[in-house]
Amino acid sequence: MKQQAQGSGLTLKRAGFTTGFGVLAATLGSAVGLGNIWKFPYLTGANGGAGFLLIYLLATLLVGLPVMIAEITLGRRAKVNPISTMEQLAPKGKPWWLVGVIGMVAAFLIVAFYSEVVGWVFAYIAKAIDGSILSSDKLVTEAAFASLISNPWQSLFWQWGVLLFIGGILMLGVTKGIEAIAKKLMPLLFLLLLLLCAVSLSLDKAGEGLAFLFRPDFSKLTASVVLTAMGLAFFKLSVGMGTMMTYGSYFRDDQNIPVTTLRVMAADLGVSMLAGIAIFPAVFTFGFAPSAGPSLVFITIPAVFSQIPMGQALMVVFFILAAVAATGAMLSLMEVPVVIFHERFGWTRTKSTIVTMLLLAVLGSVCALSNSSLADFKLFNLNMFDLFDFVSSNIFLPVGGIAIALFTGWAWGKQHFIEAISNHGQLQNKTLAHVLLFLLRFVSPVLILIVMLKGLQVF
Repeated sequence: MKQQAQGSGLTLKRAGFTTGFGVLAATLGSAVGLGNIWKFPYLTGANGGAGFLLIYLLATLLVGLPVMIAEITLGRRAKVNPISTMEQLAPKGKPWWLVGVIGMVAAFLIVAFYSEVVGWVFAYIAKAIDGSILSSDKLVTEAAFASLISNPWQSLFWQWGVLLFIGGILMLGVTKGIEAIAKKLMPLLFLLLLLLCAVSLSLDKAGEGLAFLFRPDFSKLTASVVLTAMGLAFFKLSVGMGTMMTYGSYFRDDQNIPVTTLRVMAADLGVSMLAGIAIFPAVFTFGFAPSAGPSLVFITIPAVFSQIPMGQALMVVFFILAAVAATGAMLSLMEVPVVIFHERFGWTRTKSTIVTMLLLAVLGSVCALSNSSLADFKLFNLNMFDLFDFVSSNIFLPVGGIAIALFTGWAWGKQHFIEAISNHGQLQNKTLAHVLLFLLRFVSPVLILIVMLKGLQVF
């Protein structure tokens, strides 16, 4: 599907997603990431199981989903990059285009450190294949991980390899690259998860892992846990950084945006829960702590798989699964600056992608070297990896989310939003549009601000 894109006086032919499944797969690919594999399941279990899930779902409906719908709707209406979208839709003379700039900066900062983590995942596919990390001794797996992240050349090699891999897909374009890959990767993701779930549920203490995940413990539902659920609901749906606005610009005109976003939310939650079912029964069976983060994925998981029949093959499957989850997120993040360079400067898509890769290779290298050559270089008592993570997560993303909510709810105008979300009257979304406008005006910005203040440790 060809569309007209106008940015900085330039008129370019631009492609879009061609099928409903392509729209769903690409959008889900953006929302799903490595956090689905370790962070979400762990937070669910550690904060009350089913009780936490209920709080998370409520928070998603109040915080994440309205902003996601708004961002996609803005993108589809303008059918250009995030900066040009805000320029085109904003009242004349108002600097709302800065929201697009914030999204672009956030995307750069996130890819700078996230590409390093994804590099570790790809490195571990190789390590799983050669069997070098297949050991039940956590000291061995800890040493293997420490050796990888403390070696500057290995860190740069895998990070730059990831950037080249993602860049190669982006050069193929929206339809033949992003959409085509997403339509293959998302079904593969679910198939690999189901395979690992089947193995994990056959283990002796599978019940303990499932109880950790799903048993309601309402005594754990404190104010801090509610804030954690709110933050997760906002960050999990990949909003506030221009990705959903960019993908929204590729949406079909007849796509029902609210239905699509609900499906993405449900599928994203399903991936997280399946990941928990695949991981935690095995972790509990062999007596490991269900801690979140790199220690679980790169240290505990290899030790767990070493004790399971066909453990090496299953470990390869696990890290391929993690790589698939990371690829969709990386594609959406890098697409933001690529499409901005392409449309704002009139560069070819290939040139825009190469420039983006080179900038990220330079910026990302300071994160890749944070555990080796630049370990002693810190700002605000944080190394570059942690600093980029902190600034993007606690400043740029919340500010972007609040700005999108306020723009859609107040500056853009009620009638514009109702027409856009209802596909110019083809859908009966007017009642829903009024509910969303209320949330975007009075609820979502306040709750995102609270999440932001918590992240900045104001309280």
